[in-house]
Amino acid sequence: MKVSVSFLKYQNSKEETIKKILATSADYIHVDIMDGIFVNEKNDDLDEFISLLKDVNKPLDIHLMVSNPKEYITKLQILKPLFITIQAEILNPLVYINQIKSYGIKVGLALNPDSKLSLLQNYLKYLDLVLIMSVYPGKGGQQFLKEVIPKIKELKGENVLISVDGGINDETINYVKDDVDICVSGSFICLSDDYEKQIDKLRIGGSYGKS
Repeated sequence: MKVSVSFLKYQNSKEETIKKILATSADYIHVDIMDGIFVNEKNDDLDEFISLLKDVNKPLDIHLMVSNPKEYITKLQILKPLFITIQAEILNPLVYINQIKSYGIKVGLALNPDSKLSLLQNYLKYLDLVLIMSVYPGKGGQQFLKEVIPKIKELKGENVLISVDGGINDETINYVKDDVDICVSGSFICLSDDYEKQIDKLRIGGSYGKS
């Protein structure tokens, strides 16, 4: 299981937080971008994100919580992210899936806690990753929703990476540790005084009980 660190919530500054993530063993930096339409929160200054992330040496895992991703994808592709994930609930996701693929970037679809897996059915063959939201998107620091666990287990038979995002800490990781390829964790890491220690706790949880 790989660890993707979100900096949606932080103690000091975005710059300092990203610097601290880069100094850890984290596998990816998870980039949450919100338009104030698909979710209530808004943080879509793309020039700022590009400035912050243009020289990082970890793969970027970008999650677009936006209703119309076209311009976001066009601008953010300059960062050469490993993944760009859009929401399954938006109109015409296949248009944006094809746009992401046109840049040679791996594509993901995110599924909100109250959305059914059937929403993904027509798109699975195009996807590299499915991101199961275990909180309602838009804010950090929420509680993990156990009702998403059956979706994660059902996805295991598909030829796609499974990621989970929301309320992930050293306890809740044990609900999903055997079934996901990537866990996204934000507050548990970035509101702590020792990022690496928290990442290690996730990895230990993620491997506990496996032979």
